[in-house]
Amino acid sequence: MEGSVQQLADLWVANQDFLELGGNVLLVILCTTFVMWLLIFERYWYFRTAHVSEVAEVIGFWRQRPEHHSWYAHQVRQSLISRVSLDANRNVPMIKTLVALCPLLGLLGTVTGMIEVFDVMAEAGSSNARAMASGVSRATIPTMAGMVAAISGYIPSVALERRVQSEVDRVADELSPEEASA
Repeated sequence: MEGSVQQLADLWVANQDFLELGGNVLLVILCTTFVMWLLIFERYWYFRTAHVSEVAEVIGFWRQRPEHHSWYAHQVRQSLISRVSLDANRNVPMIKTLVALCPLLGLLGTVTGMIEVFDVMAEAGSSNARAMASGVSRATIPTMAGMVAAISGYIPSVALERRVQSEVDRVADELSPEEASA
């Protein structure tokens, strides 16, 4: 038990050191990544729970309609498909935006770290390598963190987009007039 507590304490200290080494921008990247993954998990949870019942409700409503070929029926069908599409796409644009934002935040960290390097060079001259190394680490660590965060969110965001499209296509197929009249 004491060994695991010590490992957790060491992990906590290492994370604090990493955040201090990367600067304030690293904390912003961490918060952005947390929100991005929270939204990703929310979307996957939605597809496992609420989406299933919503699709069943939409399909049931369509199948209970007495006619499926008039202009009005076509409008009702489009409305039902749009409803499913809107609900399935909720938060997907935000996830994509956060994925795109992470490397930009990393670039911001690069710029702020390089400004720190130039400040050190202006004050102490170019002979203080230790002070310059601190600024270079502040420049490279946020860049790396932003890229890692973006890559970690890119694959699930593409998978979510594909899932949304396939679910909307599936619902559209289920609501086809030929299917309903058979």
